[in-house]
Amino acid sequence: MDAVSANSQGADSADAPSAPLEKRPIFWFYGSSSMAYGIKDNAFSYVLLIFANQALGVPGYLASLALAVAIVWDAVSDPLLGHWSDKTRSRVGRRHPFMYASLFIFPAGFYALFNPIADVRGEDAFVYILVLAMVVRTGTTLFEVPCTALLPELEKDYDRRNKWLALRHFFGWTGGNGIHIINLTFWVGAYGFADTTGYAIFGTVGAGIILTTILVSCIGTQKAAMNMPPPSEPFRFNAIGSEFKQIFESLKNRNFAALFCFSLLGGAAAGLHTALYLYNVRYFFMFTGLEMAFTGVCLLLAPAVSMYLSPRVGLRYGKKNAAIGMALLRLVLFPMPYVAVLTGVWPELTSTASIMLYSAFVFVEVSAVVVSATMIDSMMADLAEDSEKKTSRRSEGLFFATRGFAGKFVSAAGVISAGFIVSIVGFDSITSLADFTDAHRYHLATLFLPVYCTLVLCAVACINLYMINRQSHQENLQILAERSVDDDDRQT
Repeated sequence: MDAVSANSQGADSADAPSAPLEKRPIFWFYGSSSMAYGIKDNAFSYVLLIFANQALGVPGYLASLALAVAIVWDAVSDPLLGHWSDKTRSRVGRRHPFMYASLFIFPAGFYALFNPIADVRGEDAFVYILVLAMVVRTGTTLFEVPCTALLPELEKDYDRRNKWLALRHFFGWTGGNGIHIINLTFWVGAYGFADTTGYAIFGTVGAGIILTTILVSCIGTQKAAMNMPPPSEPFRFNAIGSEFKQIFESLKNRNFAALFCFSLLGGAAAGLHTALYLYNVRYFFMFTGLEMAFTGVCLLLAPAVSMYLSPRVGLRYGKKNAAIGMALLRLVLFPMPYVAVLTGVWPELTSTASIMLYSAFVFVEVSAVVVSATMIDSMMADLAEDSEKKTSRRSEGLFFATRGFAGKFVSAAGVISAGFIVSIVGFDSITSLADFTDAHRYHLATLFLPVYCTLVLCAVACINLYMINRQSHQENLQILAERSVDDDDRQT
């Protein structure tokens, strides 16, 4: 076996690396871990703004400000925790101390957010939403950042990484979308967007699933984590200046800069879109709770299709080309239903044809988004070896966290923009479809679409600056394997 082959199987690891991935339990334990993030992301992206605004009576601009401040807090803490987990030495591995810690914060915070433990309404609820949103985001960081960072050591192969991440995206999207469907059918959709009852059920069930997911994932990946090599040096709180110097040294990687800029622009677009999603489908397209749930059922197929497509398009076209192509496909499709409604060529809004056509559009869009996101995450995993070649340190936790920091930090701008759009359009005084006019519909679309599409197009352009491909990744593995052999020879 040559050095590269040995390296590609190293921590790949604990359960018979020669077996197909689907027959290795750790493949499923790792992939399913994203359900916790999927549920939280669905709640913060689609539910929390409208919960604060219409159920608790927080003005749109204040509700969006609370979410934005929480995002900024989350974004600042992510890179430091990612670097800390890269350099942590413990009996349970580098990542698991943080993952276990999230058990005490994440589920409880999620429950309390949608089941207020204080009687708060209107502007008084602003502080409650802000504090609980920060608690939940802190718990999410403790689990998601180190868990995601496990992949580069679990799998070294350039193309197999796509398969691991395709499964992870499948569970993340399916978990978040699955509870979204149930929520719109039986909870919030049944009780109404202005009634706290449905949100309380959503928060309770979501917290239970998050707790179970974290516990199962931690236990299922524990053995492999304990067998991974420890960091070359520990995190030193008494030399925090040196730690920040190492952080900046790692982040100077030019390929990372391309993905960082992509995340800045893509995060702003995502924050804007997701915060306005329920306003768009409820008021712009006039869908009922059951119709929104039907769209969600259709979307359950999208992650499955993407899980099948991602490894194949990545293998055939390369990760970068696949990511760009799928992102552009989604960009072309996304504004079409809105433009068709405004120009009068869309089916009648309350008709069966309207919901069926919209669901078809969104199914293709989301399939493309998941494939593109899988490629981007896999490209991020390939940075681990590219950076180690230059710095002699493993920095995958830092890279994943900082890219997440970029997306979260600027998504705050998107959320704030969404809050202002909500207020400008007049949603602070709109509580039913009868209050929503064609003028409101026109203003909502013309304020939202140009900004969103411009941000996405600029984000896609950034991906083209990334230069790691299959050949250069193999060269990086070869260099690291030869360096490891030389180090072993010097020690003996």
